[in-house]
Amino acid sequence: MQLDLLLSNLLSPPVLFFAIGMLATAARSDLTIPEPLPKLFSLYLLWAIGFKGGYELQHAGLGFDVALPIVGAIALSCAMPVAAFPLLRRMFKPADACALAACYGSVSVVTFITAQNFLEAQGVEFGGYMVAALALMEAPAIVVAVVLYRGYLHKADPSTTHPGLGPLLREAATGGPVFLLLGSLLAGVLSGERGWSTLQPFCEDIFHGVLVLFLLEAGMTASRRLRELSGAKRNAVVVGLVTPLIGAAAAIAMSRAMGLSVGDATLLAVLSASASYIAVPAAMRLAVPEANSGLYLPMSLGITFPFNIAIGIPLYLGAVRLLWPDSIG
Repeated sequence: MQLDLLLSNLLSPPVLFFAIGMLATAARSDLTIPEPLPKLFSLYLLWAIGFKGGYELQHAGLGFDVALPIVGAIALSCAMPVAAFPLLRRMFKPADACALAACYGSVSVVTFITAQNFLEAQGVEFGGYMVAALALMEAPAIVVAVVLYRGYLHKADPSTTHPGLGPLLREAATGGPVFLLLGSLLAGVLSGERGWSTLQPFCEDIFHGVLVLFLLEAGMTASRRLRELSGAKRNAVVVGLVTPLIGAAAAIAMSRAMGLSVGDATLLAVLSASASYIAVPAAMRLAVPEANSGLYLPMSLGITFPFNIAIGIPLYLGAVRLLWPDSIG
């Protein structure tokens, strides 16, 4: 990876304000953002990225070139927990291994948005339809991880019974972030050019400012979560840093085989490398309440998220550029 690419990301406003948020908490500053605002920021970002992605999807059409990376993204989301759960079970309790497998198979919306912002700043083109891949990668990893965990428990004790997957599927599909993202995506597809021309100023002109404020608050939250990390800290740090690299490598290999563009391959790598800290904790409270949120939440939000934001995104772009012949974007 070129040094100037890393510096360009580290010195970008979103990453700088994320660092300011982390420093504020570390320095015990009284800087706070009133509680309703972070939720409003997240709702806005989900709406804006979903609506724009829906418009781009409608503009591109759902042809083979669009459907292929979406199917590949879903496959990655399912495969990650299958590969991770047996390994994580050797380092953590089975319930915690399940939650971690779900976290690292699912995705972080804010990491994806930050990656899009970075690619735009670098002049790298990408397909807006990748938002559909983002939305459809949330739920499969959760379901697969829980199925693996329940299979493990049943094998250990055949008399053990568990609730059906219906409530879990409902939670995964109707949870606020996923529901808003899918709804906005559908609205962008249905309204098309007319809807986009009306809402473009709200989707683009104020987007970067809201993203900076959101990441400022996210930095403060990540720093607090990192301090809360309990038990198995060494394993937690190793998994939190190595797992995204494995996920990104798998996505880059798949993207190369599918012939994706540099921008789309980078975004798929970011999706596969990211870890959920919104949808998965909500689902785990329902499906695997015995999982320790004091472990998997600090790992995803306090370790993997900062790593991807600061280093991972330019690292993945650099790797894709290196492996793509004659790439200029």
